[in-house]
Amino acid sequence: MTELRFIQTDITTVSADAIVNAANSSLLGGGGVDGAIHRRGGPEILAECRELRRTRYPDGLPTGQAVATTAGRLPARWVIHTVGPVYAKAEDRSALLASAYRESLRVADQLGTKTVAFPAISAGIYGWPLDDAARIGVSTVRSAGTAVGEVIFVLFGQDTYDAFTSA
Repeated sequence: MTELRFIQTDITTVSADAIVNAANSSLLGGGGVDGAIHRRGGPEILAECRELRRTRYPDGLPTGQAVATTAGRLPARWVIHTVGPVYAKAEDRSALLASAYRESLRVADQLGTKTVAFPAISAGIYGWPLDDAARIGVSTVRSAGTAVGEVIFVLFGQDTYDAFTSA
């Protein structure tokens, strides 16, 4: 059974086998968690992302999917990049958000990781309501059937931490 842990810190400082990047589909960096991972991890991550873009994802990584690269200078071995959905009140996109978590764990299993650190996918600039994002993230990880021994939800800010620990 996978143990869940919740901490409030910067995901780029977490020592885990893999950290999950709430990436944009271009895989080329951006703001929030994505930008922080690229800045702190260094050029190796961007170089691998460019190669993935050139060879496998010329139109970008699809929403809900995941792919891994090196972690560069981060205290992790891998970065698992996943694209969460942008929240749309008029359309239920919760299956895509759940898929981002499940696919990240699938990639983690393929890599043989034992610890994976997740941010609050889609709960930042993508506008997903925090309590709902937390409920979907925690319930999806709990039911994923993964070989990962520990999932660490790395949460930025007290409100995010509170929402995830309540979920």
